[in-house]
Order: sequence, then structure tokens, then C-alpha cells
Amino acid sequence: MAKRLRLGDLLVKHKLISEKQLAAALEEQKQSGRKLGRTLIENGYVKEDDVLKLLSRQLDIPYIDLDQFQFQADVVKLIPETAARRYRAIALKKTGQSVLIGMADPTNIFDYDDLVKIIKDSVDVAVVKESELANAIDRVYQNDSEIQSLATAVDEDLGDTVFDLGLLDQSVSSSDAPVVRLIEKMFEDAMTVGASDIHIEPDASVLRIRRRIDGVLHEQVMDEKAIVPALVSRLKLMAGLDIAERRLPQDGRFNIKLKQREVDVRFSTLPTQYGEAVVMRLLDQSGDILNLENIGLPPELRVRLEKAIHRPHGLILVTGPTGSGKTTTLYAALNTLNCPEKKIITVEDPVEFRLPRINQVQVNSKIGLDFARVLRTTLRQDPDIILVGEIRDRETAEISLRAAITGHLVLSTLHTNDAISTAVRLIDMGIEGFLVASAVQAIIAQRLLRLICEKCITLKKPDPGEQAWVNAVVEKERATTLHFYHGAGCPACNHSGYRGRTAVYEMLEITNELADALRQQDYAAFKQGAKEQQQFVPLLNNALTLAAHKKTSLSEVMRISGWQT
Repeated sequence: MAKRLRLGDLLVKHKLISEKQLAAALEEQKQSGRKLGRTLIENGYVKEDDVLKLLSRQLDIPYIDLDQFQFQADVVKLIPETAARRYRAIALKKTGQSVLIGMADPTNIFDYDDLVKIIKDSVDVAVVKESELANAIDRVYQNDSEIQSLATAVDEDLGDTVFDLGLLDQSVSSSDAPVVRLIEKMFEDAMTVGASDIHIEPDASVLRIRRRIDGVLHEQVMDEKAIVPALVSRLKLMAGLDIAERRLPQDGRFNIKLKQREVDVRFSTLPTQYGEAVVMRLLDQSGDILNLENIGLPPELRVRLEKAIHRPHGLILVTGPTGSGKTTTLYAALNTLNCPEKKIITVEDPVEFRLPRINQVQVNSKIGLDFARVLRTTLRQDPDIILVGEIRDRETAEISLRAAITGHLVLSTLHTNDAISTAVRLIDMGIEGFLVASAVQAIIAQRLLRLICEKCITLKKPDPGEQAWVNAVVEKERATTLHFYHGAGCPACNHSGYRGRTAVYEMLEITNELADALRQQDYAAFKQGAKEQQQFVPLLNNALTLAAHKKTSLSEVMRISGWQT
């Protein structure tokens, strides 16, 4: 520790990196402010193990594997937790008057001097992995019993804010009891059939209650229109809204507990000519969040996506229209990435599913808490991964892109029709081409297709219009060999012919050639290069494959393609 070593020069001298790579890393370091070693490792110029072994040899100090090290509580406490995190160091062993400390950067003589002052003994140094160091600090300084005790006390003070519909009707007056029973039955039926939304719509002389199942609304017409005010008022009370205000739209949310299932309900009212219309989005919090293995991704595409989301930085976009399953894909990716070593923050409108360990922020434009403002604050919270619910404007897009090139992995959505047009859409929003080229790593476009009911599936020959469409989009040789199916309709699928939905995807990775085309604003070359990318399979082709494998119907493929005759 007698002199300060220049890590970059040391790595070049031992031919672990080139002069060109060092120059590129130094330039990136100026922009990001991150340590040079971390920049070199994350860019893939050098492996972390190679750097640490070189430092170990050069400084003649040991290289310690912290994951296998047996810590001693009294030795660890020689360095306070705040100092351990600040100097990225941990006390390992005490022998006589000498203390061995592990440092992520043993070349930093200033941190070394400060640690000597803290320990007040002779100090020896070992080099350790930074990722293992962070885990070790979390592990050895924690106090689980005290945290658990405090959490239990707070939980008892707060009480339970979930409405248990099974008990609610026992605690209301006799005049309100029928309304509560109606609400309970309405939610119970919706959950039974797997509805995602409940619509309550007063008309001139009737009440319509509609449930969205597999993306399609199913209607129930009732003559009892007079119950609407009482029904809406009770739901407003559950959502904490003003029951006296019927002239303005209102939004809220509440949780219900129904047969041991907890459901998050997003509640919205709209004043109409015949009374207040209500829409409730149902989000079942009791089920497990999906992961990338069970959301319908083809195996080869899933492997590519998993590789993309495990990169240390960059922007990954999921695109498609409203209701195409973008949020499910993003949450599946977050569920895969969610671990103690990663700080994950989401900025959403609204927060749809609650995830443990993840800091989720809901925007509120009424008080100026928009995407851009929350995102700027988020970057000061030291995140590793950021999810932006939707890129809606230039400011949000620019902040997201700049975060992606300064050491953060950013996931977000955009409303575009396909993966290829998405990069150009960002440039149309006013973003510089070089910024899009540097930040965007991968783009996924997706749609939801209804699945044919397995109970009533049958062969269906395309009509002349459908056959003409198939001939227009499929090679002639393949078009004559394809067979299509549909659901004839049965009680199991409520005579719709469909039961359940699945997603269909396309994924475009931004290669060096595509990035160069964006920088040069040569959009024709970008589109042509994207179409010629060997791994890129258009969404329509994947949808036709599902239809050929008896999963969905030709009419569903035509619907999501936008090419209907």
C-alpha cells in the first residue's frame, strides 16, 4: 500500500485489455462517474476474477472468497456498518495486533488510510469481489430479530385494511345488506369465470353489468336500474371516494378478500346521461407472479430475452396496444431479476401488482408527480434496475435513455405496432439517433390471442376471403399445406369457441449494424437490416405457427395482424 497503482495501466501492461478499450472505458467513466474497474468489467473488456487475481499478485496480498468465508461477529464490528459500505471494506480476521480487511479496491490508498484510523491497529489487506462484499455486509450486519419485532408492532397498530366480503354483510344495516350481498356475488362470479374487468353501466331503462373475459365483454341486462345509486355509493365507500360527488369522474382502489383470495380492485367512475358508470379492474394478488418460463415465450426467444435482461445496463422496450399483455411481460422479467443484490425501482400508473423487495412508485399527475419527475428522483436512489410503466413523452424518453447508458438497466413500454418501428418512433419523439442507438438493447412487440377451446375444437376450412389473405402473407408452397381450426362453441367456453389467451411475440435486438443506421439516420437501411436479422421472426409468422398447431384460429391471427379483409 506504499504507492497508488493505476489499474488501467496495469491491465494494459499485462495484456488483459487493449489501449483502445482503456480509452473507451475512461471516456464512459467521465460520463457515468462509476469506478474504472467496474466500467471495464461491465463492458465485458475483462473478467472480474482476472482483475482481482492480478491485483493479488501485483500487491502480494491474498484474494478471499467471501461466499465461503466464516465471519466472526466481534471482528466484523471493528468497522462500523456505515464505514464498511462507504469504503467497500470488511474486517475478516484479527491476529494479535493485526487486522486483515477485505477491500473491493485495495489500490485506493485514501480509503486504506481512513480504515487504519478507524481500526487503530496494524492493518493487512486482502482483495475481494465487490458483489460478494455487498452480500457479506448485508448478511453480517443485519439484526433480523429486532426488525421482525418492530414490524410486528407496527402491523398490529395499523390493523387490516382489506375488505373481507364474507364478513362485511354481517356488519351492515339491514337496508345495506342486499347491496353488499350483490357486490359479493358480482365479484365471486367474476373471479369464477376469470374476468379481468367488471363494467356497471346504467341505461335509459335497464342496468347492464358486463364482464371482460379473455379480452371480450359478456353482457348481463337487468331491469333493476334503480339500484345503481346504492350500488355505486357502496363501492365508492369501499374505495374511499366522495359519495356526494356525482358530476365529476373519480378514481380509487380497494382490496377485497373473497374465499381466501385477495384481489386488488382499481375503481373508476364516469358521469353519463343516465347515471354514473363504473369500471373495476380486478388484479388477483393471491396468485404467483408469472416468470419468463410460463408466459408463452418460445424457448429460443426466452433465452435471448433472459440474456438481454441480465445485461448490466441498456433499455429494453415492450411494445403493443393497450391490453396486449405488456405489463405481464415486464413483471415476469422483474420477477426473474428480483434478488437481494439488485435495487429495483418501478414508476407506474398505476401499480398493478405488488412485488416484495421492489420499490414501486405510483405517479399522480394531480400533484405534479408525473413520470419524468419521479424518474429524476429515482436516479438519485441508487437503483440497478428501473421499470418505467410507459414512455409517454420526450422528457420521460430522454431521461430513460440517458439512465440506460449510465449504468442502469431500464425496462419500459411504448405504444407502437411492431418492434421495427419502435426505434424510429423514439426519434420521432425528438430523441437524438445516437442516443437511441447507444441505449436500446432489445425491443419486444406482442399481442394477445384467444386460445381455441379444447372441448369443442374442430377443423375449419378458410372461406375465400381468408384464403386470399393467407395466400398474400404466406409463401405459396406453405399456404396450401396449412390447416386451421376453430371452436364450435360449448358450455365449457360459454359457447364462444375460445377459452383462455396466450401471447405472441417478436423480438428485435439492436446490433452494431442497426445502431450505425440509427446514428446516420438511415431509417430505410435500419428497417431492411432488421428484417434480414437471422433471429428476427415477425409477430405474424409466430401467430400463424400457433394457428397451424391448433392453438388459435385464423380469424384471431387476422385480427391481431390488422390485415383483415
